[in-house]
Amino acid sequence: MFASRPAVHPVEAPPPPDPAEQPRGVLMKDLPGMPGTAGGLGLRLAQFAFAAVALAVMASTNDFPSVTSFCFLVAAAILQCLWSFSLAIVDIYALLVKRCLRNRRAVCLFAIGDGITAALTFSAACASSGITVLIDNDLDLCSENHCASFESATAMAFLSWFALSPSFLLNFWSMASG
Repeated sequence: MFASRPAVHPVEAPPPPDPAEQPRGVLMKDLPGMPGTAGGLGLRLAQFAFAAVALAVMASTNDFPSVTSFCFLVAAAILQCLWSFSLAIVDIYALLVKRCLRNRRAVCLFAIGDGITAALTFSAACASSGITVLIDNDLDLCSENHCASFESATAMAFLSWFALSPSFLLNFWSMASG
Protein backbone atom coordinates (compact mmCIF):
# COMPACT_ATOMS: atom_id res chain seq x y z
CA MET A 1 0.00 0.00 0.00
CA PHE A 2 2.84 2.34 0.66
CA ALA A 3 4.38 1.87 -2.77
CA SER A 4 6.20 4.77 -4.22
CA ARG A 5 4.54 6.76 -6.92
CA PRO A 6 6.46 8.27 -9.78
CA ALA A 7 6.82 11.99 -9.65
CA VAL A 8 5.56 13.93 -12.63
CA HIS A 9 7.65 16.90 -13.60
CA PRO A 10 6.63 19.26 -16.36
CA VAL A 11 8.78 18.94 -19.43
CA GLU A 12 9.25 21.88 -21.71
CA ALA A 13 8.38 21.38 -25.32
CA PRO A 14 11.29 21.62 -27.71
CA PRO A 15 11.41 24.84 -29.70
CA PRO A 16 9.73 24.62 -33.10
CA PRO A 17 12.13 23.97 -35.94
CA ASP A 18 13.09 26.77 -38.24
CA PRO A 19 10.36 27.21 -40.89
CA ALA A 20 13.00 27.67 -43.57
CA GLU A 21 14.25 24.12 -42.95
CA GLN A 22 10.84 22.49 -43.22
CA PRO A 23 9.63 21.34 -46.61
CA ARG A 24 6.55 23.20 -47.85
CA GLY A 25 4.69 19.99 -48.43
CA VAL A 26 5.17 16.41 -49.30
CA LEU A 27 5.95 16.04 -52.97
CA MET A 28 4.21 13.25 -54.75
CA LYS A 29 6.19 10.78 -56.76
CA ASP A 30 6.81 11.45 -60.41
CA LEU A 31 3.99 9.59 -62.09
CA PRO A 32 4.46 8.30 -65.63
CA GLY A 33 3.40 11.09 -67.94
CA MET A 34 4.65 13.95 -65.80
CA PRO A 35 7.29 16.31 -67.23
CA GLY A 36 10.80 14.91 -67.12
CA THR A 37 9.73 11.26 -67.22
CA ALA A 38 9.87 8.75 -70.05
CA GLY A 39 6.07 8.61 -70.06
CA GLY A 40 5.91 12.39 -70.38
CA LEU A 41 8.30 12.25 -73.31
CA GLY A 42 6.17 9.56 -74.94
CA LEU A 43 3.03 11.67 -74.55
CA ARG A 44 4.79 14.73 -76.01
CA LEU A 45 6.03 12.75 -78.99
CA ALA A 46 2.54 11.30 -79.57
CA GLN A 47 1.04 14.80 -79.40
CA PHE A 48 3.60 16.06 -81.87
CA ALA A 49 3.14 13.12 -84.25
CA PHE A 50 -0.66 13.32 -84.34
CA ALA A 51 -0.64 17.09 -84.78
CA ALA A 52 2.00 16.87 -87.51
CA VAL A 53 -0.01 14.25 -89.39
CA ALA A 54 -3.17 16.37 -89.07
CA LEU A 55 -1.25 19.37 -90.38
CA ALA A 56 0.31 17.44 -93.26
CA VAL A 57 -2.97 15.84 -94.33
CA MET A 58 -4.86 19.12 -94.19
CA ALA A 59 -2.10 21.00 -96.01
CA SER A 60 -2.04 18.36 -98.75
CA THR A 61 -5.50 19.45 -99.88
CA ASN A 62 -5.78 22.52 -102.02
CA ASP A 63 -9.21 23.67 -100.84
CA PHE A 64 -8.80 23.82 -97.05
CA PRO A 65 -8.29 27.63 -97.01
CA SER A 66 -11.85 28.11 -98.26
CA VAL A 67 -13.29 26.93 -94.91
CA THR A 68 -12.52 28.88 -91.75
CA SER A 69 -12.69 25.90 -89.39
CA PHE A 70 -10.12 24.02 -91.48
CA CYS A 71 -7.81 27.05 -91.30
CA PHE A 72 -8.37 27.05 -87.54
CA LEU A 73 -7.42 23.37 -87.43
CA VAL A 74 -4.20 24.08 -89.32
CA ALA A 75 -3.33 26.94 -86.96
CA ALA A 76 -4.08 24.81 -83.89
CA ALA A 77 -2.03 21.93 -85.29
CA ILE A 78 0.92 24.26 -85.91
CA LEU A 79 0.72 25.56 -82.34
CA GLN A 80 0.39 22.01 -80.99
CA CYS A 81 3.42 20.87 -82.99
CA LEU A 82 5.56 23.75 -81.73
CA TRP A 83 4.47 23.34 -78.10
CA SER A 84 4.83 19.56 -78.01
CA PHE A 85 8.17 19.57 -79.80
CA SER A 86 9.64 22.20 -77.50
CA LEU A 87 8.48 20.36 -74.38
CA ALA A 88 9.76 17.07 -75.81
CA ILE A 89 13.19 18.69 -76.05
CA VAL A 90 12.88 19.84 -72.43
CA ASP A 91 11.89 16.30 -71.40
CA ILE A 92 14.85 14.81 -73.28
CA TYR A 93 17.19 17.25 -71.53
CA ALA A 94 15.69 16.43 -68.13
CA LEU A 95 16.06 12.71 -68.76
CA LEU A 96 19.65 13.03 -69.97
CA VAL A 97 20.87 15.10 -67.02
CA LYS A 98 18.50 13.35 -64.57
CA ARG A 99 16.95 16.62 -63.52
CA CYS A 100 13.54 16.88 -61.89
CA LEU A 101 11.09 19.27 -63.54
CA ARG A 102 9.04 19.76 -60.39
CA ASN A 103 9.84 23.46 -60.19
CA ARG A 104 6.66 25.34 -59.29
CA ARG A 105 7.07 27.93 -62.04
CA ALA A 106 7.87 25.33 -64.67
CA VAL A 107 4.89 23.16 -63.74
CA CYS A 108 2.64 26.24 -63.78
CA LEU A 109 3.93 27.17 -67.24
CA PHE A 110 3.43 23.60 -68.49
CA ALA A 111 -0.11 23.44 -67.09
CA ILE A 112 -1.15 26.78 -68.58
CA GLY A 113 0.42 25.99 -71.96
CA ASP A 114 -1.14 22.53 -72.03
CA GLY A 115 -4.52 23.99 -71.10
CA ILE A 116 -4.39 26.58 -73.87
CA THR A 117 -3.23 24.14 -76.53
CA ALA A 118 -5.75 21.52 -75.38
CA ALA A 119 -8.61 24.00 -75.64
CA LEU A 120 -7.51 25.21 -79.07
CA THR A 121 -6.90 21.71 -80.44
CA PHE A 122 -10.20 20.38 -79.14
CA SER A 123 -12.22 23.33 -80.41
CA ALA A 124 -10.54 23.18 -83.83
CA ALA A 125 -11.16 19.44 -84.08
CA CYS A 126 -14.82 19.89 -83.11
CA ALA A 127 -15.32 22.71 -85.60
CA SER A 128 -13.66 20.72 -88.37
CA SER A 129 -15.69 17.63 -87.61
CA GLY A 130 -18.88 19.68 -87.78
CA ILE A 131 -17.97 21.05 -91.20
CA THR A 132 -16.88 17.60 -92.38
CA VAL A 133 -20.23 16.11 -91.34
CA LEU A 134 -22.01 19.00 -93.06
CA ILE A 135 -20.10 18.46 -96.31
CA ASP A 136 -20.36 14.67 -96.22
CA ASN A 137 -23.80 13.86 -94.83
CA ASP A 138 -25.93 16.95 -95.27
CA LEU A 139 -24.75 18.47 -98.54
CA ASP A 140 -23.47 15.29 -100.25
CA LEU A 141 -20.55 17.20 -101.74
CA CYS A 142 -17.81 14.66 -101.04
CA SER A 143 -17.34 13.99 -104.72
CA GLU A 144 -16.20 17.60 -105.15
CA ASN A 145 -14.15 17.85 -101.92
CA HIS A 146 -11.44 15.92 -100.12
CA CYS A 147 -13.71 14.44 -97.45
CA ALA A 148 -11.40 11.55 -96.60
CA SER A 149 -8.51 13.94 -96.02
CA PHE A 150 -10.66 16.26 -93.92
CA GLU A 151 -11.90 13.34 -91.82
CA SER A 152 -8.38 11.98 -91.37
CA ALA A 153 -7.00 15.35 -90.31
CA THR A 154 -9.87 15.83 -87.88
CA ALA A 155 -9.32 12.36 -86.40
CA MET A 156 -5.61 13.08 -85.95
CA ALA A 157 -6.45 16.36 -84.20
CA PHE A 158 -8.71 14.49 -81.79
CA LEU A 159 -5.97 11.92 -81.16
CA SER A 160 -3.53 14.74 -80.49
CA TRP A 161 -5.99 16.14 -77.97
CA PHE A 162 -6.39 12.70 -76.35
CA ALA A 163 -2.61 12.50 -75.95
CA LEU A 164 -2.53 16.05 -74.56
CA SER A 165 -5.22 15.53 -71.93
CA PRO A 166 -3.15 13.35 -69.54
CA SER A 167 -0.26 15.82 -69.73
CA PHE A 168 -2.55 18.70 -68.85
CA LEU A 169 -4.29 16.84 -66.03
CA LEU A 170 -1.03 15.65 -64.45
CA ASN A 171 0.54 19.11 -64.68
CA PHE A 172 -2.57 20.77 -63.29
CA TRP A 173 -2.74 18.24 -60.44
CA SER A 174 0.94 18.74 -59.68
CA MET A 175 0.50 22.52 -59.73
CA ALA A 176 -2.50 22.35 -57.41
CA SER A 177 -0.86 19.95 -54.96
CA GLY A 178 2.50 21.71 -54.80
